[in-house]
Amino acid sequence: MPMKYKFKYEPYKHQREALKKGWNKSFFAFFMDMGTGKSKVLIDNAFILFQQDLIDCLVVVAPKGVYKNWERKELVQHAPDEIKKEITTWSPSKTKTLEKQLKQLLTHTDDVLKIFLINVEALSTTRGFAILEKVVTTHRCMLSVDESTTIKSKTASRTKNLIRLARVCNYRRILTGMPITKSPLDLYTQCEFLESNSLGHNSFYTFQNRYAKMIRRSLGSHSFNQIVDYQNLDELNGILDNFSFRVRKEDCLDLPDKVYTKRSVHLTVEQYELYNQLKKAALAIIEGEGKVVASTVLTQIIRLQQVCSGFAKLDDGRMVKVKSNKMNELLSVLEEVDGKVIIWANFTYDIKLIEEELHKKYGKDCCALFYGDTPTEDRQSIVEEFQKPKSKLKYFVGQPRTGGFGLTLTEAKTVVYYSNGYDLEIRLQSEDRAHRIGQTNKVTYIDIVAENTTDEKILSALRKKINISTKVMGEDYKDWIV
Repeated sequence: MPMKYKFKYEPYKHQREALKKGWNKSFFAFFMDMGTGKSKVLIDNAFILFQQDLIDCLVVVAPKGVYKNWERKELVQHAPDEIKKEITTWSPSKTKTLEKQLKQLLTHTDDVLKIFLINVEALSTTRGFAILEKVVTTHRCMLSVDESTTIKSKTASRTKNLIRLARVCNYRRILTGMPITKSPLDLYTQCEFLESNSLGHNSFYTFQNRYAKMIRRSLGSHSFNQIVDYQNLDELNGILDNFSFRVRKEDCLDLPDKVYTKRSVHLTVEQYELYNQLKKAALAIIEGEGKVVASTVLTQIIRLQQVCSGFAKLDDGRMVKVKSNKMNELLSVLEEVDGKVIIWANFTYDIKLIEEELHKKYGKDCCALFYGDTPTEDRQSIVEEFQKPKSKLKYFVGQPRTGGFGLTLTEAKTVVYYSNGYDLEIRLQSEDRAHRIGQTNKVTYIDIVAENTTDEKILSALRKKINISTKVMGEDYKDWIV
């Protein structure tokens, strides 16, 4: 690593090791757990390459809820002040200010590192792709994808577009703490973005045949290959090690422990009857209200989970409350713990029910909601207010898919999951909003689970995904809720 580069803040040992291994590689993966400071590593990597006159532009592609955080927080904290930079942040709106910034972005300026921040979803649009194509063909770029599992789908247009653009960039980087959220096959397009054949396969199907065990199934006149297990995972781990750096929080940071616990509740009589009707017949009647219909298996799973949470969605779209023990258990938990609390819930209706109950018990200023309908202009102020130790805002009630990425909520030492989803990445991301650099307390994670229901099946499915991921990454068994 070049000696003359001056860090704005001295890196941790693991961050220095990551840079040492990958800073000058044309393609590299920083598989670093959330909260270990992978953003700083990427920023330092880019500024080192710029100082060496190897690039003149850094492009960061990140999820919608994260990419603006690079401008507001990461670059402010970690970019060296003595090196000039110009930051342009993508917006779908065609404002005069943005058009001026984009024009400046496409103009080469000596001694200035151009930085372009864009959300990955924009790469599915014609305009977003066209702008990024101009950027990477105008400059010597380091093209990077933060939370690279967003490009794990080989059929998604954003994945195809990014792989295409990567071919004209001399330097490519991916960042994620958990590259495998469903199966080892998640790795293929992430690594294809880095370099064709980086995993030793030019075809997804030969890669699949090497690492997945499949059997041929028949369904009527249709036949298909079904994955039943995975194989050769030690070999895959060895290949990844050639162009990646892996670190877990427990191996490198003096962070306090995570503590997991489960609070089980019984279904009420009303829930039990409704749950069993839906489970057996995919149809249930709520007397005096209407029908709950599940026309597909996926819809059935969602409806069952909603019943576990204390509400039902009728076939006319109306939401009906169902007597539940979950809310009482949540209020009991909040009585038992000190300090600020993050409450994650999978459904919008959950969130509104929780808000209603918290307002009744603790007053209007006690909580803030962070979900899809939360205005963009309010989101940063909610986080800032929650992070103030003495503020009245004690409860952060959020939807993991919206608030689980890019936020720092270290003022909380208790995290409650009122309901869960099947997406492992979203679960782990949401866990680490509180457990990251800056946290000084043990963080307790409490799952409120309806016994013998889909709640337990979801946690079991997440556990299986964790087991597969740790095996591919060559890691030990990971402690978790189940």
